[in-house]
Amino acid sequence: MNKIKVSIGNDHAGTSLKKHIIDHYKQNFDFINHGTDQEGSVDYPDFVHPVANDVENKASTFGILICGSANGVCMTANKHQGIRAGLAWNNEVAALIKQHNNANIICIPARFLDLSDAIQIIDTYINEEFEGGRHQRRVDKIPC
Repeated sequence: MNKIKVSIGNDHAGTSLKKHIIDHYKQNFDFINHGTDQEGSVDYPDFVHPVANDVENKASTFGILICGSANGVCMTANKHQGIRAGLAWNNEVAALIKQHNNANIICIPARFLDLSDAIQIIDTYINEEFEGGRHQRRVDKIPC
């Protein structure tokens, strides 16, 4: 059986969390790793654009982006027309970005979550479905 392809990217603040996420989900997903594996300072857009391109071009089913606050990666990803990146810091938000916004990238704030909370948030995101209906009309209005 083919595993789901997931693109993942991170800056220096997310290196440790990214490694944990990949290790945790390696039985279920094939990861395309666009993130740094180092702790030294890097520029997050360099790692975001390849993930966003993979998701836009359907090379991966969804993306995971990680930086300190997740704001920078989220803003950068959302510059891509086919991307709906959502910043998730708890389970309720993770559920809503999928249910209401059909987010195709989840952005995780590495400096504000411990490893188990981050995994639980990603699990919530993965297990939710887009509700469509009135939300589809709104999602259709997002691209410029």
